[in-house]
Amino acid sequence: MPRQWLLTQGNRDLRRHGISTWTLPAWVVQLPSGRHMNVCPSAGVCAKLCFARFGTYRIPSVRAAHLRNLMLTLNDQLPRFEERMTAELQHRRYQGGSVRIHDAGDFHSRPYLETWLRIMRTAPGVSFYCYTKEVTLFQECVESSPPANFAWCYSLGGREDRYVDRATMRHADVFPDEESITEAGYSSQTACDLLCVQGPPRVGIPANNIPRLKKAQGRASFGTLQETRDNRTRRPSPAPARPVELDNILAGH
Repeated sequence: MPRQWLLTQGNRDLRRHGISTWTLPAWVVQLPSGRHMNVCPSAGVCAKLCFARFGTYRIPSVRAAHLRNLMLTLNDQLPRFEERMTAELQHRRYQGGSVRIHDAGDFHSRPYLETWLRIMRTAPGVSFYCYTKEVTLFQECVESSPPANFAWCYSLGGREDRYVDRATMRHADVFPDEESITEAGYSSQTACDLLCVQGPPRVGIPANNIPRLKKAQGRASFGTLQETRDNRTRRPSPAPARPVELDNILAGH
């Protein structure tokens, strides 16, 4: 029987730079038990503009694979996940390469994040990186003593944007296009996704070419849209107040 790898080779752009990926579902999903779970607890305006709710991410086999990954990261399965991922990362295929944690999804719990930190420390020959909106969780668990082979980039458009000092902290923002990235004084990571942690600290990401999302975003960046929402409500945007079916989320309803 062929070996079942936990990590995938990602999309074409990631593959050509030797980047493997670990992916969860985006935003709110329905678990097999019927319970609903927010996989991106600090998502803000990004939730409605997320590329991972469209395109190939809607293919049933892809959605099922991402949900299986998520189930491995829930508390009762975390020891098994840690064991399997730790063993897999010792394989020669990963040595000298990079792993992007979460092409979609985020660090949805402290135990899950702490599990990844332990895994990273067992694989010094592998570089790990991520985008995350879980700013306060990282400030509590990561910033003071991160694994030597781990780098991260805070991502704007979330409910914890106010904790990101844009003058001093590495962060990324999603812009309508390359021109608006330059105009805002950011540096694009289009040439290689690793630039989000290896390039200048103000990282610009051009929006995916999904017409309905580009129309909804308009000419503002995710960070600007979130700032506008926060100023309007005068408090962080709340998490979804009602359960949302997985199919409805991915369909954009």
